[in-house]
Amino acid sequence: MNYQPSKTRYEKMIYNRCGKSGVLLPALSVGLWQNFGDVDTLQNQKNILTTAFDNGITHFDLANNYGPPPGSAETNFGKIMMEEFNGYRDELIISSKAGYAMWDGPYGDWGSKKYLVSSLDQSLKRMKLAYVDIFYHHRPDPNTPLEETMAALDLIVRQGKALYVGLSNYKAEEAIKAFAILKQMGTPCLIHQPKYSMFERWVEGGLLDALEEYGVGCIPFSPLAQGLLTNKYLNGIPGDSRAVRNFFLKETDITSEKIEKVKQLNELALVRNQTIAQMALAWLMKDKRITTVLIGASKPEQVLNSIACLDNLHFTEDELGKINDILG
Repeated sequence: MNYQPSKTRYEKMIYNRCGKSGVLLPALSVGLWQNFGDVDTLQNQKNILTTAFDNGITHFDLANNYGPPPGSAETNFGKIMMEEFNGYRDELIISSKAGYAMWDGPYGDWGSKKYLVSSLDQSLKRMKLAYVDIFYHHRPDPNTPLEETMAALDLIVRQGKALYVGLSNYKAEEAIKAFAILKQMGTPCLIHQPKYSMFERWVEGGLLDALEEYGVGCIPFSPLAQGLLTNKYLNGIPGDSRAVRNFFLKETDITSEKIEKVKQLNELALVRNQTIAQMALAWLMKDKRITTVLIGASKPEQVLNSIACLDNLHFTEDELGKINDILG
């Protein structure tokens, strides 16, 4: 093991309590949704994660199907854990999920107890871990009783395969039902992972209130709207962008109306001495119900740029009013 973490790694990062639990999470967490598959470079992946840890980011977020191909992000993360973080497992929060299609047949998708237990067993083998800190159900299953899905999460904790459980992509009404079931079982939900950004604000319609009521943390994903809330698209669509590569951000999502809003947001960010991406991250963190914000990175420099948002987390009422006016 050649990597030696920075001795000052905990000095500047902000750590927030996750709901009403004993867990503190860094203000920023790193997600391995993209850039950690077999199509990517392992050394760059190492550089991203070691840079994050050197700067106090202790939470790495995965899922069974991250890649491509599905599963490869966990496999690559397992290699990095063995080679770089082998002596630091107890300083890390590692999460994974199951809920989307992972293998063929009737037991490789959605929310049955069979799928969730089997999927986590596979994830632990790929990552070479004895347990994950957080295991999420990745999306609601309309055809499996909610009680069965929550019982699977409860079982996984009692088996020692996860310390805590979470939910992702659950709307407020279904999340509240899940929280109640888990609480009754004695395995309260630790955290919820919704899609939330300046351009995706559905969580403000009841979910954040529910999280506060039940003492559940919140970790927004896609906080930069898949790159739209950066300076990447201010002058058109770059040839190497996610939109051109036809990932989750489509060229049809980049409308002239949205670009105009991004330009106006960028002007405000410059006045704040921030990039638009840094302002977008700070904007999420202004709400104390947000525990940590999940960032992606294709290179270490992007991690450092995101962390710099912590230098200015304060918004004046005038700034917030201008942002709301721009967003409409």
